[in-house]
Amino acid sequence: MTPLTYPDTLIRDILTNCRRIAMVGASDNPARPSFFVFKYLVARGFEVIPVNPARAGLLLHGVPFVASLADIEGSIDMVDVFRGSEAAMGITDEVLALPTLPRVLWMQLGVRNDEAAAKAGAAGMTVVMDRCPKIEFGRLTGEASWQGINSRVLSSKRPVLAKDGIQKRGL
Repeated sequence: MTPLTYPDTLIRDILTNCRRIAMVGASDNPARPSFFVFKYLVARGFEVIPVNPARAGLLLHGVPFVASLADIEGSIDMVDVFRGSEAAMGITDEVLALPTLPRVLWMQLGVRNDEAAAKAGAAGMTVVMDRCPKIEFGRLTGEASWQGINSRVLSSKRPVLAKDGIQKRGL
């Protein structure tokens, strides 16, 4: 399978303009990657709605889980898929059935379904596969370099110390 590449301008545009995210497959288990990604995105100012039918009604960092995308009130900008590649087509069908189509369908690291991507793309959505918005945000803002990771992004911007005492840098 050919590796997927996306221009930094596309990823930056998505992370700048998609502020309301539905995270399908979110978990309240601190050992799961979705737990950390959810927490990170909320701390960076995104409104993230956890979608998991097994957890519906419970809270994740103070935000109630919903059972399905159809249960979300109002429109969403992006659907972040934290489920296996085999589940991507069903999730895409659920996305395409929404009254207002989200701008982006984002599939997490290790999640790739070319058929689902083609279907969402044909409906006018931007599709990103096998990427993590947390990692991309950290890379593009330079936050990843604070841990010694080469983000391939240089910046002269000073990080801002937020109210919670954590340095943050915007896109």
